[in-house]
Amino acid sequence: MKASDLFVDCLKEEGVEYIFGLPGEENMDLLESLRNSSIQFITTRHEQGAAFMADVYGRLTGKAGVCLSTLGPGATNLVTGIADATLDRAPLVAITGQASLERIHKESHQFIDVVENFRPITKWNARIEKPEIIPEVVRKAFKLAQSEKPGSCHIEVPEDVAGMKTTGSPLTHPHFSPEPGSNKPGIAKALKLLSESRYPIILAGNGVIRRRASETLQKFAEKTKIPVAHTFMGKGMLPFDHELNLLSIGLQAHDYVNCGFDKADLVLAIGYDLVEYAPKFWNPQQNKVIVHLDSSPAEVDAYYLPEVELVGDIRQILSQLIQEAVPGRSLECYSALRNMILEDLQEGAHNDSFPLKPQRILHDLRRIMKEDDILISDVGAHKIWAARMYPAYKPNTVIISNGFAAMGIALPGAIAAKLVYPKRNVLALVGDGGFLMNVQELETACRIKTPFVSLIFKDGGYGLIDWKQIREFGHPFGTSFSNPDFVQLAESFGAKGYRIEQARDLAPVLKEAFAQSVPSVIDCPVDYSENLKLTQKLGNLVVSM
Repeated sequence: MKASDLFVDCLKEEGVEYIFGLPGEENMDLLESLRNSSIQFITTRHEQGAAFMADVYGRLTGKAGVCLSTLGPGATNLVTGIADATLDRAPLVAITGQASLERIHKESHQFIDVVENFRPITKWNARIEKPEIIPEVVRKAFKLAQSEKPGSCHIEVPEDVAGMKTTGSPLTHPHFSPEPGSNKPGIAKALKLLSESRYPIILAGNGVIRRRASETLQKFAEKTKIPVAHTFMGKGMLPFDHELNLLSIGLQAHDYVNCGFDKADLVLAIGYDLVEYAPKFWNPQQNKVIVHLDSSPAEVDAYYLPEVELVGDIRQILSQLIQEAVPGRSLECYSALRNMILEDLQEGAHNDSFPLKPQRILHDLRRIMKEDDILISDVGAHKIWAARMYPAYKPNTVIISNGFAAMGIALPGAIAAKLVYPKRNVLALVGDGGFLMNVQELETACRIKTPFVSLIFKDGGYGLIDWKQIREFGHPFGTSFSNPDFVQLAESFGAKGYRIEQARDLAPVLKEAFAQSVPSVIDCPVDYSENLKLTQKLGNLVVSM
């Protein structure tokens, strides 16, 4: 067989369903081998879109998403999506073509050292220089990409190697999770610290969702009566309406949830990732007792020095804690805080003014979408509002990039989400800035028949930076731009376009858009004066607990 045939056989052994990417001269052998396989190759319009699709596929399934490019500019176009998967902890394997081995030692057309370029943004990467090592390289890439903490791996396949004749077969591998080491001494110490604390609080991150530990966390919280605050990427691990849910923490401002951390004397950090929300924001005095519970040891940070680290399978460790923990008492101060947060979230939800308040948009969106429908947020001011205010009830129903926080992820990510969950409604929540970064993938969505809705928060600028500049300097600079007619643009791709002209239009338009058999785009003007009102409110925040 050709080396490319063996490579594709190894991908099949790994359970690969889709490969997102672009064709090129240097990956033609791989494409030919894919053509004769059960793996579906999805041709995208830009490599960044392909990487984002693989990124979101990996985050939703726990299996590595796969993207493919040629050498040089094709490979470098993958960089943002690869880096996003690494810092958002989504398993991804990137495959790139390369020039023949005979010319990579010298200056050559389109050649750069992609392996070295990708090394800082991947967990591991390698060039295949002999076809005999293909099974080992593919297995290692998928194993490392999917191991905690998940991230990106990269395999480079020179064009001459791909066409070489070889023998071999994929490496089989057991599908089980290794047993964690003994945590008995750590569990005993953690339980002692919990029993001695007066105001414990749980800080839960995306690791809880990745390790499918949401239900176990809920049982632990209910037994101990310890309230749970979650990061942006942890939304949905505890139902929005659960009495112990203190909702999202993550604003770089003193939000209501931070008041709970001001009071707390112990923080139980479960599946928490420092790349999402730095501990200096919730432990500024470095005086909290911290218990670290995660699948990997704690990162070293002056504001995050755990008294004890429980490292292993999150569900198993939580189950052990549940067995031995003493039932807790209700902490009325946290109940009062939750009620204050809920009251604040309702402000503006029924406001009929136009352009629409962010609160009104999210209220109508939640009313229309079912609990297991999927919202994928792009990056911008709308992300802050969605992370803070949009109610989530189930894990992996709100996808937010908050490790790398890359603009442009929502539209291609929605395509991947619709492939994974074809019967669910999927919504890409985007700003007018992020929407145009990968708008070309609307053609991909129409071609492969993945209907979803793009809801554009239109304000004619980079709203989040505008917000921060005004807060810091008193004025914006370099943040404004003009827009095309989004309705006509959508329809030029074969999608359906809608224009919101008054607040009461949004809910019925959303219903109609989700019923379409083609992708839909909704142009929704937003009133971002609410950003500064939120900043002022938080700046003046005083909560008695």
